[in-house]
Amino acid sequence: MGGRWRRYAQVTGAMGGLAARVAGEKVFGVTINRENHAQELRAALGGLKGPLMKVAQILSTVPDLLPEEYVRELAQLQANAPAMGWPFVRRRMQTELGADWQSCFAEFSQAASAAASLGQVHQARGHDGQLLACKLQYPDMAAAVEADLKQLRLLIALYERYDKTIRTQEIHQEISDRLWEELDYERELRQMQLYQHMLANEAGVHVPTPRLDLSTGRLLTMSWLGGQPMIAVTDHPQEFRNQVALNMFRAWYVPFYHHGIIHGDPHMGNYSVREDASINLLDFGCIRVFPPSFVKGVIDLYRALQSHDTELAVSAYESWGFSDLSKEMIGVLNQWASFVYAPLMEDRARRLQETNSGIYGREVARAVHQQLRELGGVKPPREFVFMDRAAVGLGSVFLRLKAEVNWYQLFHELIGQFDVAAVTTRQQAALAKVGLLG
Repeated sequence: MGGRWRRYAQVTGAMGGLAARVAGEKVFGVTINRENHAQELRAALGGLKGPLMKVAQILSTVPDLLPEEYVRELAQLQANAPAMGWPFVRRRMQTELGADWQSCFAEFSQAASAAASLGQVHQARGHDGQLLACKLQYPDMAAAVEADLKQLRLLIALYERYDKTIRTQEIHQEISDRLWEELDYERELRQMQLYQHMLANEAGVHVPTPRLDLSTGRLLTMSWLGGQPMIAVTDHPQEFRNQVALNMFRAWYVPFYHHGIIHGDPHMGNYSVREDASINLLDFGCIRVFPPSFVKGVIDLYRALQSHDTELAVSAYESWGFSDLSKEMIGVLNQWASFVYAPLMEDRARRLQETNSGIYGREVARAVHQQLRELGGVKPPREFVFMDRAAVGLGSVFLRLKAEVNWYQLFHELIGQFDVAAVTTRQQAALAKVGLLG
């Protein structure tokens, strides 16, 4: 209980200032220096280990939910939080594997290789000589999740009170469900096995192999995959960068279009690049399973935009959970969809955005937001939170790589003769294989 109340105090201090200042700006006309305050907020959140950092990253990808200055600062919250020290690691490892835990390894590095929002990673070596990555969860994360989600509900409710363009109930519920799942490392182990199965034939994508004998609910041990950070290859030759982009595309969308499953956390700390341009996927805590009908809706909307088929577009939106859509609302939603699907419409190699700039995208988002507000707002289905996050996250990587790829061909190779029944069968078989069905 004490850990939970301490967390409430910490989070309230960081988020309460944002809520009060934005409320003052909207209600009383009080002018604040958003740039400075956004920097202060990022600094405060960056010092808080736990889910709030991850929530901030998610919020930064939802168009117009936060002012632009805050989006820019919160988007910088990546997997680079300061690591906990060796005394903490020693105590936590003893709790997970017993007093004699060090005998389980031939070597175990005292310094963390990486530190993220929910845990940190240490390199180790097994007695068989295999290099290992040991992901150790920070203490009191359940209390942190509970406290952070309560504050998140208050924050987004405040925004919705003054701007009802995006109704947020489903967004909060989706984030809540996924965060609770991320605390369960036994579940993440099975999700890692799931991705090994789904990507078994993808030579350009590598997935770690978990060590069941050295893993618990709060410790996940897996094979170590070596590679460079994505930022380190952005000045490589064009052909290399194109191949990295192709491998990234297939790593995310082969599971989605073949099994109805997507990796919902595509930030820079969750993958690395090998010398042959293949990629390593490194984190499997945030996985979203979709009804195959949702995947069909994604393809149906693409075809509707291609053929200007309004009825098919309406059917696609309704299959996702939109309801009572007027003709005007369909037109506004199609504006955003046309922007998102644009790279898939032309059968030629091209950059994701021809200008390689996010300015046009922000202009489209702003115009759509304004029109949605005039029409009374919209309630996005909960599935959109991590689907959109994956699209935005991958898009930012492709932009940074300046990749020139025939996105049309990649997409059409994946969707082929899409069949809901076949995807349902593959999805259920894959989930059953790793113990995640039901």
